[in-house]
Amino acid sequence: MKESIKGKVVWITGASSGIGEALAYELSQKKCKLILSARNVQALELVKSKCATVEVVILPFDLADFGKAKDNVEKAVAAFGKIDILVNNGGVSQRSLIVETDFGVDKKLIEVDYLGTVALTKALLPHFIKNKNGHFVTITSLMGKFGSPYRSGYCGAKHALHGFFDVLRMEHYKDSLNVTLICPGFVQTNVAKNALIGNGSSQNQEDEATKNGMPVAVFAKKFVKAVESNKFEVYIGGKEVLGIYLKRFFPKFLHYFVLNSKVR
Repeated sequence: MKESIKGKVVWITGASSGIGEALAYELSQKKCKLILSARNVQALELVKSKCATVEVVILPFDLADFGKAKDNVEKAVAAFGKIDILVNNGGVSQRSLIVETDFGVDKKLIEVDYLGTVALTKALLPHFIKNKNGHFVTITSLMGKFGSPYRSGYCGAKHALHGFFDVLRMEHYKDSLNVTLICPGFVQTNVAKNALIGNGSSQNQEDEATKNGMPVAVFAKKFVKAVESNKFEVYIGGKEVLGIYLKRFFPKFLHYFVLNSKVR
């Protein structure tokens, strides 16, 4: 059943740039009350200043600081008295071959992209159960459905999110909780520039696929439609979305197709 997002209290992680920033602007147009989280306070303040609503609260924190998840939830709930939707968007990507990647990079990807998201979700879960209402919206990736070279740790973390949130949806269906997994393809953000290379530093360069990807504002509008329709899982992107169906029906073809594509 379709339910308007207008006026909802929405908490967005990774809101200082990229997809999270675009969602803040789109949702502010929908008169949502927003809680914006990321590590960069100055960037969050800038996003807040550009929102169409004054009902915006800044709550900076690091997803990898698991011990503060419950405290952050308490602060978020206190901002407007409740949370209707948590958008798990914060994370980091990767661009390095397995053999050239320090284990510490794999560990960081799991800590930020998977465990940080799980910790925050579990901390907020009792609030949703108590209210018999709540919507977890998690931005994963097409890389959560199939793999690609140079993204081994990122793919692993994103695949893990699918397993966790599919089970969360099943276990709390009777509590009237909703779970939506949104899988972006190539979207015009700094995800490639900020991606980690083998030694843990940032790549600091753009790739053509991301540069020519979907405009982030277009993605934000598609996001709203998916959430309002309470979709279980949505794929948003260009022709790269076909990889989902190739993986399902022609996995060997996808294997050789990716190997012969420019994926760096």
